[in-house]
Amino acid sequence: MPRPPALPRSDWVLRSPASGAMERIEAWFQGPAYAMHRHDTYAIGRTLAGVQSFHYRRGRRDSLAGSTLVLHPDEAHDGQAGTDEGFRYRMVYVEPALIQDILGGSALPFLEGGITHDPAISAAAQALLQGVDDVVEPLEQSDALAQLAHALAAATGGPGTRRAKAKGDYQAARRARDYLQAHATRVVALDELEAATGRDRWSLSHDFRMFYGTSPYRYLTMRRLDAVRRLLLAGLSLADAAQDAGFADQSHMTRHFLKTFGITPGRWLQVMRHARPR
Repeated sequence: MPRPPALPRSDWVLRSPASGAMERIEAWFQGPAYAMHRHDTYAIGRTLAGVQSFHYRRGRRDSLAGSTLVLHPDEAHDGQAGTDEGFRYRMVYVEPALIQDILGGSALPFLEGGITHDPAISAAAQALLQGVDDVVEPLEQSDALAQLAHALAAATGGPGTRRAKAKGDYQAARRARDYLQAHATRVVALDELEAATGRDRWSLSHDFRMFYGTSPYRYLTMRRLDAVRRLLLAGLSLADAAQDAGFADQSHMTRHFLKTFGITPGRWLQVMRHARPR
């Protein structure tokens, strides 16, 4: 059998436009990719070539071509090539709010290990992990999300079992999320969040993490970072993007960017602008 052509050696990332609280990427990295970081979405992935290695929940994981990755919101992880050949992968980032819309107030499904071979989860991931240039119709995306949510619930709650409703105030958490989203570019005081939700700050913090997988402040920070990435791709400077997104200054934004994405804003722009070899 002839050997397949060698994959390109330059790091690159392709990103699809965000669609319905989801973001899809395809990337290639030769060596180190991301430092330890955490974000407030599920990261659902598929290794396409090579060995995709990462540290997750106190251990190293090695994903081979065809394996499905499921990383829970707010769980720290990194990323690097497991061999000298590099690795190629696709990832879709799914906001927990989409899973909540389907499951209706259950605790977020948590899948141990970071890598799964569950056939239902793999099938749902396959439908979501299309190429970044592929058109995904709204109904197609909705069906795939529903399939993914129910597959995760079944895998973590037991096939055929009915997941009990979580003990918390889902509506208050949802009001908090909507309020934070609407006021992401300014400082939000605790008392105004309490007034907007009708829930005390400690109960609200517990509810928010249960239903959305992260804290209210982390959620607010992520919305600012989403704005930063859009502004940087539109050509704004780091300083202007930080200010427009609601950060105190550029260094404040850079610290949060690195902790969230495992890469500096400058390096992120570099790999985003590197065209994929055809």
